[in-house]
Amino acid sequence: MENAINDFERQYVVLVVDDDKNIAKMIEATLQKEKKYDVKIVTSGEACLKAFRENLPDLVMLDIQMPGIDGIETLKKLKEEEPRIPVVMMTAHGTIERAVTSMKLGAYDFINKPFVTDRLMVTVKNALMASDLQQEIAELRSELKERYQFKNIIGQSSAMQKVFKSLSKVINSNVTVLIQGESGTGKELIARAIHYHNKARANKNFVAVNCSALPESLLESELFGHEKGAFTGATGRRLGKFELAHNGTIFLDEIALMTPATQAKVLRVLQEREFERVGGNDLVKVDLRFISATNRDLEDAIKRNEFREDLFYRISVFPIKLPPLRERKEDIPLLAGYFLKKYAKQENKVVESIHPDALELLMAYNWPGNVRELENAVERAVVLANNEIISAKDLPNAVRSLGEKKIFESDNTLSSWIEKLEEEALKQALLECEGNISKTAKKLGIGRATIYRKAKKYGLPMVK
Repeated sequence: MENAINDFERQYVVLVVDDDKNIAKMIEATLQKEKKYDVKIVTSGEACLKAFRENLPDLVMLDIQMPGIDGIETLKKLKEEEPRIPVVMMTAHGTIERAVTSMKLGAYDFINKPFVTDRLMVTVKNALMASDLQQEIAELRSELKERYQFKNIIGQSSAMQKVFKSLSKVINSNVTVLIQGESGTGKELIARAIHYHNKARANKNFVAVNCSALPESLLESELFGHEKGAFTGATGRRLGKFELAHNGTIFLDEIALMTPATQAKVLRVLQEREFERVGGNDLVKVDLRFISATNRDLEDAIKRNEFREDLFYRISVFPIKLPPLRERKEDIPLLAGYFLKKYAKQENKVVESIHPDALELLMAYNWPGNVRELENAVERAVVLANNEIISAKDLPNAVRSLGEKKIFESDNTLSSWIEKLEEEALKQALLECEGNISKTAKKLGIGRATIYRKAKKYGLPMVK
């Protein structure tokens, strides 16, 4: 069985470049003790460049001292043509300084002649492992960039078109962005789209921090990192999210939930682009883009002394407001269709469409949990579906309740239907406004007295 597995193990092409054929043959013999290495030998820089262009190797072992184009010049040309291919320089006595120069030019490592076999094998394995990892990272970033293309953010409604228009103006700048919207509207999705469309930062890290998920003491360490011994349990230095996002993007989700003390420290990073790790004195400088998000009214939080006004102005240089799903209902069929395909594939089920009655219910529901709630509803429906079509009975109770009223009260008069719809609309608005009469009146565009009277009529809970 072990031999069978080895037969399918990937073979790495190693290009050995040395004018001393005996050394080249020794390297070949050493590497070919393991079947995974296919060694090609050339004896000059010119031949190396030709072989490199004809068939890209996985690794180049390059001698520094050669007639004609020497190893340093060859390295420069290799890195110009394909920088991701690792190059290990081979040095004889007296050429260590040139080996150090080669490292500055992009060589992965260097080894001294005569070789120690174990050192040679470890260097080759590490170089190839690092190359594979870089390739995986490049492929992942390419996949992420494709996933977060604007074309993949579903929304043909006028409300979403306004969002896309705003995004087109901001993606290739370094401006600080504040994304506002209710929970479930896709704030992190938009933040990632901004990052992966930015030409300068797309290939760097996107680091997301949920400020509501951690208490203040842990959030500070999460953001700024800490030094060994900074607190009980800090057994070593830990890099924080700001440091990990260097040259990339930091996304601070639910920033309104930061304490004033943490807000002050974040403000300093925004202003100075520097900070100190917890328990440390050394300044850490960072170059990064700030994107933050909240589902709260920050101006109201400022009035209540819960959010710093100076931080608000720093993070809201370019505000983007995401509409709730109830304000872009024309997008519901598109979103539902997308989630249907996604979860049918994930569950390995043949579910191909949504029955018109079920779609009517999806369109009628107000979706307080927004796109996230719709996604969960469709996922549940796919799991429950007994055939190729999602029916009304497969939907959650909250969504289905509208249809149940219609079925069991189908002989109601028009006036009673209007009254029922009025009650449902008022109930939903009061729920979203947490029973506040003034906010509900503003939301529905009617007077406070009318809200009070009708809420009392239907027995709905409210506050002043």
